[in-house]
Amino acid sequence: MTPVSPIMLSIAGSVAALFVLFGLGVMVSRQMLASLRFFMGQSVALTLSALVLADALQTIDLLWVALITFVTKVIAVPLVLRWAAGEEVYGRREVDQAMGIPASILVAALFALVGWFAVAPVLPTLHDVPFAAINLPTGLIMVLWGAFTVALRRESVAQMMGLLIMENGAFFGSIAIVHNLTVIVEIAAAVDVPIVALVIGLLIRSIRRVTGSTRVGTLDKLHEH
Repeated sequence: MTPVSPIMLSIAGSVAALFVLFGLGVMVSRQMLASLRFFMGQSVALTLSALVLADALQTIDLLWVALITFVTKVIAVPLVLRWAAGEEVYGRREVDQAMGIPASILVAALFALVGWFAVAPVLPTLHDVPFAAINLPTGLIMVLWGAFTVALRRESVAQMMGLLIMENGAFFGSIAIVHNLTVIVEIAAAVDVPIVALVIGLLIRSIRRVTGSTRVGTLDKLHEH
C-alpha cells in the first residue's frame, strides 16, 4: 500500500466535509432548483474525492472514476432531470415536506451519529486502507440522509434527489475500498444512473400531466375507475 501523507488525508477530509454539506443542502432546500444544484455540488465533491484518492494511491482507475462521475452526475443527470421533469417543476418556490428545516437538521445530526457509530467497529479491520476512516462513515451517513430525504419530502422529484444522494454516498464510501475496478465496469455502473434518472423523470412528467402535480399525495388519482 502506497504511504499517504497527512496533507492528502487533510485534503480528503475537507472534500468529505463539502460532500456532507452539499448533501445537507439537498435534504433541507425548499426549492427544487436549489436542491438540484446542491446535488451537482455534491457530485463535484465526489469527483474531487476520486481525484485525491487517485493521486494519493497512485491508481489510474480512480482517474477514470472521477471523469465518468463528472460527466454523468454533474452534467448528464441534471440535464436529463431538467428535460424529463419539466422546467415548471424546478420553478416552484417551495417543496412540501413532512417537517421544518430545524427539525430536519436535528434528525440529520442523529443519523450522522448513527452512521458514525455503525462504521466505527469495522474501521480497525481496515487499518491498511488509508481513506476508509474518512470515506466510509461519510458515505454511510449520506445513504441514511438520502433515505431520510425520500421519507421527508412529499414531492416525487425531491424524493428522487434523495435516491441520487444515497447512490452518491454508497459510491463515496466504496471508492476508498474498491478502487481498482476495470473501466468497463465503471462505465456500465455510471451509465445506469442517467438512464434511471431519465426513466423516473419521464414517469414524473406523465404523473404531472394526469394529476397536474408532482406531489406524492396526488397519486391516488391514478387508480383505475
